[in-house]
Amino acid sequence: MPFDHPDAVKLNDQVQLEYAARYGDEGDVTPLDPSMFAPPSGLYLLAYDGLGRPVATGGWRTQDENAEGYANGDAELKRMYVVPEARGLGLARRILAALEEDARAAGRIRMVLETGTAQPEAIALYASSGYEPCAKFGHYRDYENSRCFAKPLTAR
Repeated sequence: MPFDHPDAVKLNDQVQLEYAARYGDEGDVTPLDPSMFAPPSGLYLLAYDGLGRPVATGGWRTQDENAEGYANGDAELKRMYVVPEARGLGLARRILAALEEDARAAGRIRMVLETGTAQPEAIALYASSGYEPCAKFGHYRDYENSRCFAKPLTAR
């Protein structure tokens, strides 16, 4: 699904409200465009429940060396989100694995992500999935509560 699909927009609006509540701000203001998630330089996934309701999202976009601290070959995770009523079912882990596999197939060599201290569940997911702290990058690299992680996407 594209990043601007109505179901993706709906879940993006929900995650922005959650970010705003957790951080006391306007949500994630990182500039994003649907074209950033278009294959083969990205991918955006939506998961649906048995009733056809969108319940989880996640995407990756190509990043290469730039002034925001990315490195050549990076794939950046964005908008990983599971609606509260579908949490604990392993959806985030399944989306994460699919995104890693797709980025690896696209020739990306490292998956990177930025999250924050008010999202301990996200930090736990990434740590348990092989992500390690790395040098800060991206829109929030100068924020104290920002945490950046990376995982090599080596061939299996």
